[in-house]
Amino acid sequence: LSFAVVAGLLTVVPGLDTALVLRAAIGRNRRHAFATAVGIGSGTLVWGVAAAAGVSVLLTASELAFTALRIAGAMYLIWMGLGMLRGALRHPAAFVAEPDMTTSPRDIVGAWARGLGTNLLNPKVGVFYMAMLPQFIPVGSSHLLMGTAMAMVHNLEGMVWFTAIICAASFAQAWLNRDWVRRTMDAVTGAVLVGFGVDLALVRTGEGPR
Repeated sequence: LSFAVVAGLLTVVPGLDTALVLRAAIGRNRRHAFATAVGIGSGTLVWGVAAAAGVSVLLTASELAFTALRIAGAMYLIWMGLGMLRGALRHPAAFVAEPDMTTSPRDIVGAWARGLGTNLLNPKVGVFYMAMLPQFIPVGSSHLLMGTAMAMVHNLEGMVWFTAIICAASFAQAWLNRDWVRRTMDAVTGAVLVGFGVDLALVRTGEGPR
């Protein structure tokens, strides 16, 4: 219960995941946004299980492993961010909303993979779990089982939060579909991604999430 409270508070703090899901809800549609959210949740679950199993300890013990993942993640975030910034400068016709029924399975898989990749390529998530989970695992309990259960709790809270964001965006769809709003959202999200990428590139080994 104490972990759920802490994880819940961290979930609602605006960050990279929230920006990605909100941008997908505004720039694409609900299916695309939910696929992105599920991808992010899948990555979070993988990190949680890895931390519980002790696998992600490599990130804190191996400077090479941390640096390699950090650079890959930074490049990925900056690449996505620059793409969104370019999209904000396109002709208004490029911002036509896509109705839910036109979303292909390939689009859904792509959105899921984007959310998954963004999460898995962020070594801060692994360091965060390594630092937090041991503080909440009861003495005598299985680290793997309890750690996995806690990661699932965090994942569930994240999906509830993302669902609220996506539903709110759907209610305000008429206003959010205005060209200047969509351009502004792409520009802001792109700048956030580039900022996170630069921040990630400058992180030193052993630093936790900021």
